[in-house]
Amino acid sequence: MSARLLDGKKIRDQILAELAPQVHSLAAAHRPPGLAVILVGDNPASAIYVRSKVAACHELGIHSEQLTPPASISTSELLSLIDNLNRRDDIDGILVQMPLPPQIDSRAVLLAIRPDKDVDGFHPFNVGNLVAGSPGPRACTPAGIMEMLLRYDIPVEGRRAVVVGRSDIVGKPMALMLLHRNATVTICHSRTPGLAAECRRADILVAAIGKPALITADFIQPGATVIDVGMNRITDPALAARIFARRPDRLTQLAAKGSILIGDVHPVEGPEVAGALTPVPGGVGPLTIAMLMSNTVRSAESRLLAAPAAPCSS
Repeated sequence: MSARLLDGKKIRDQILAELAPQVHSLAAAHRPPGLAVILVGDNPASAIYVRSKVAACHELGIHSEQLTPPASISTSELLSLIDNLNRRDDIDGILVQMPLPPQIDSRAVLLAIRPDKDVDGFHPFNVGNLVAGSPGPRACTPAGIMEMLLRYDIPVEGRRAVVVGRSDIVGKPMALMLLHRNATVTICHSRTPGLAAECRRADILVAAIGKPALITADFIQPGATVIDVGMNRITDPALAARIFARRPDRLTQLAAKGSILIGDVHPVEGPEVAGALTPVPGGVGPLTIAMLMSNTVRSAESRLLAAPAAPCSS
């Protein structure tokens, strides 16, 4: 048995294609949606993520601004920067790339972003809207996963779903979104006893715990849909040799590149048991950026379409 691969790039392209005419319409009648991304310091991984987000904006015609304060910035200075963006009428979304330097109060930064410009969906106001099932920006990664399930016609209602991981960014909002779609949801984590047995009950298994290849065949109900959120870069040849004992081609890749990217699901055993599976890379990652674009466009629409149109000059 080999799992059907759920192609995140394909779904991303569908979402962006649907957003493009909306962006064009807003730009023609008012102005393009605007997204400001704050990248503090020079974290290489964060810089890669930001470049991908800015590139998606450029592709869609969304106005993007990248602000790059130094790693030495203080909390008060960063809050002042956010306050300025909050006040700007041409900025619909504000994204602060995490992680922040240790001297920064990350919670204060999160709370400083206006909820209607919180296109990450992390502000407590928007989390409360999610809990209540009220409209508002949704956390991008779980929202993208729900789009993938919908567009691949994978049933959610009445199914057992297990989410492994309880982060505020993925695990908790993922569980709530599945619950709102009438799944029966269990949240598991690193201290859950009998974790493999809990996971085997799942028709839909979401792995978001940040441990490479943790979810082996023993964790997966045959035929289950498995969503792998993990992004783990492996550099240890001994660990890679254990994981890819039956895939010498992947070990060759590690030797050539010095590292290899895998998810939380065992990359060899998972596809042999699951009915459908997201690959790493190319599964969940592209959807996160697509939903960020969607949240930005929704924010612009709520701001611009609620206001009277500017008069046309003769």
